[in-house]
Amino acid sequence: MHILQKTRIRSLTLAAALLAAGAVSAQVPPSPAQIGQYTGLLAAAQRGDLAKVDKLIAQKADLNLRDEQGRTPLQVATFARQVPVVRALAQAGADLALLENDRYDAVTIAAVADDEATLAALLAAGASAKLTTSRYDGTALIAAAHLGHDGVVRQLIAAGAPLDHVNNLHWTAVIESIVLGDGGPRHQRTLQALIAAGANLQLADRQGNTPLQLARTRGYAQMVRMLEQAGTKAQAAR
Repeated sequence: MHILQKTRIRSLTLAAALLAAGAVSAQVPPSPAQIGQYTGLLAAAQRGDLAKVDKLIAQKADLNLRDEQGRTPLQVATFARQVPVVRALAQAGADLALLENDRYDAVTIAAVADDEATLAALLAAGASAKLTTSRYDGTALIAAAHLGHDGVVRQLIAAGAPLDHVNNLHWTAVIESIVLGDGGPRHQRTLQALIAAGANLQLADRQGNTPLQLARTRGYAQMVRMLEQAGTKAQAAR
């Protein structure tokens, strides 16, 4: 078998294994049992009880206390999509950059959930789109690109997310939009947003496969056309 074919097969096999294991969706929201044990600010944040949250803030409650998974009230509110509580905690001085035990921050939690409203609130409050998160040393942008959350991707790009960050799988957001995507409309829009923002389309995976080669291997014809057109434009601009 040709060496290039072997490396492409290894890339496909790795992507399939990660998808089967749910590897990039490793976030763990609070379980019903954990929620049942919440008290104080954690309980109020999860319920979206803004009046109680405001009262506890006024009483100088610990804004960054953690549950058994290392989740803060801000992260619990993010998982629960409690936007007013997210705003209140952020305004009160909650640490927006803390990571829970699986190394996710609130921005990445919202990105994975495809929760554009909560993400917008976090970014408006000053949360960073640039943090290295997850066990894969990735970013919120990589996670969103993998899932085809194109609206989230556009928000993160506008917030200055690093376009060409390489995680410990040796994948970028562009690569993940291809190898962990389905080639459908949302992943196509994700890839287009990354191309338009100026992401490096020559960064290859660990086997040396470029995004264009990976899209061709998977038969993602529209993505192939997008990458070819971007390459043609780049050459013409030189």
